[in-house]
Amino acid sequence: MVDEQLRARGIGDERVLAAMSSLPRNVFVPTPVREQAYEDHAVPIGFDATISQPFVVGWMSEALALDGTERVLEIGTGSGYQAAVLSRLAREVYTIERVPVLARRARFTLRALGLDNVHVFIGDGSVGLPAHAPYDAIVVTAAAPSVPNELIAQLAPRGRLVVPVGVAAIQSLRVIRRDDEGRVSSRDRGAVVFVPLVGERGFRAPS
Repeated sequence: MVDEQLRARGIGDERVLAAMSSLPRNVFVPTPVREQAYEDHAVPIGFDATISQPFVVGWMSEALALDGTERVLEIGTGSGYQAAVLSRLAREVYTIERVPVLARRARFTLRALGLDNVHVFIGDGSVGLPAHAPYDAIVVTAAAPSVPNELIAQLAPRGRLVVPVGVAAIQSLRVIRRDDEGRVSSRDRGAVVFVPLVGERGFRAPS
């Protein structure tokens, strides 16, 4: 997976590649679809959520430019796999999930792997997790209709926010940076497709 889907397609951060090599992706995938864990596509995990394609996990992790000292917030815990990768790359990881069952499953899996620097919360991640802000980096693993101002406000100086933005069918991956004076810049990294971010600053939950 790492050599064929990540390194061969341009993921060059050796820390990201090592993190993804060290983790058993299959334990984050439900048993009925576990044989798809290492395939080159997203895999459904229930509740209209997915575990992202390995390349996308690597791409987003690399875009955060982590050196191991950071406090990171993940919006959309899902299976817990992205949080697990981040746990190898950052000092502390906070992750929030709106679906309680997914949050509990992810917490169990992360604890079973001994990843005790990951803290799982249940709630509306579209407004971030202000109680533990500021964060050196924030990654959103679902597509927002626009960049939530609340997330920018929770970035520390020199913080980075990686978020898919756009309509439900296709989005662009944005990398947003906040400088020491609080000024914000944004760069488009390319097209992606994610499930919708549901919440106060996201899309409405399906009826």
